[in-house]
Amino acid sequence: MERGIIAKNLFIEGYNCAQSVVLAFKDILNIDEKQLASLSSSFGGGVSRLREVCGCISGASIVLGLLYGDYDINNVNAKGKHYKMIQDISLRFKEEYKSYLCYELLNIESRPSSPIPEARTASYYQSRPCLKYIEFMANEIEKVIKENGTK
Repeated sequence: MERGIIAKNLFIEGYNCAQSVVLAFKDILNIDEKQLASLSSSFGGGVSRLREVCGCISGASIVLGLLYGDYDINNVNAKGKHYKMIQDISLRFKEEYKSYLCYELLNIESRPSSPIPEARTASYYQSRPCLKYIEFMANEIEKVIKENGTK
């Protein structure tokens, strides 16, 4: 099954956008599923429902950081290469959807919104474009992994 479909199903189960993207790659991240869910839990709703950078971008940053991030603070070239990877995938998302800001993607004027997530009902899923964003980003990450391999 393609990663985008896995990520969409995770969102439908109740995970936020970032968690859905991250958990779609749990089999190659070598980190416990609960830890991955916790690690990405703060990034739903554009960082804890502040409606800033979309959770899909945050999720991609987590996945690609775990796979390709550099921990040597003095290795400027590796850091720049990694930042470019994140910029490129973020800009592809923006090119496709015209923004990577949650409030713009959801067409919400008021921010920040309540910290309490909305109930996941049928009308919630019908009113949210999030599923297409999640699917797109998970598939884009999969392309990056195919190009770069895994550690």
